[in-house]
Amino acid sequence: MIRTCLAVALLASAASAPALAAPVGQITGVGGVFVSSKDPKALAAWYRDVLGIKVESWGGAMLRYDAPSHPPMVVWNAYRAGSSYAAPSTREFMIDFAVDDLDAFVTRLEAKGVAILKRTDDPTGKFAWLLDPDGTKIELWQPKAP
Repeated sequence: MIRTCLAVALLASAASAPALAAPVGQITGVGGVFVSSKDPKALAAWYRDVLGIKVESWGGAMLRYDAPSHPPMVVWNAYRAGSSYAAPSTREFMIDFAVDDLDAFVTRLEAKGVAILKRTDDPTGKFAWLLDPDGTKIELWQPKAP
């Protein structure tokens, strides 16, 4: 379901004509992802040391939209409560990170002892899933080349 939404978003983005000027007071994008943790410093260190996310001195990270090969949008989507989509996580959300080379990234994670739950390819790209130390499911996505 989420992958279908990613595919639709990519196709819509690629096929859309220049947008007409919208009135002010509109959502312009995702401003951040904030998670609750029993040990925020340890969780930030794991994201830094294992996933390679640059954690700033204030404890968070700034992920750029304009990174090379980054998809031109961020997808927001809801899935039905009680579904198995985020399993084995019991959290109410999942984080999807776009990556430039899924195979290389997964190899690096496995060398650090991270268990990969599942991998798959579909028309939107390559996917892999893992859990962070707090049990949040993370989806890694390498979009198909345009």
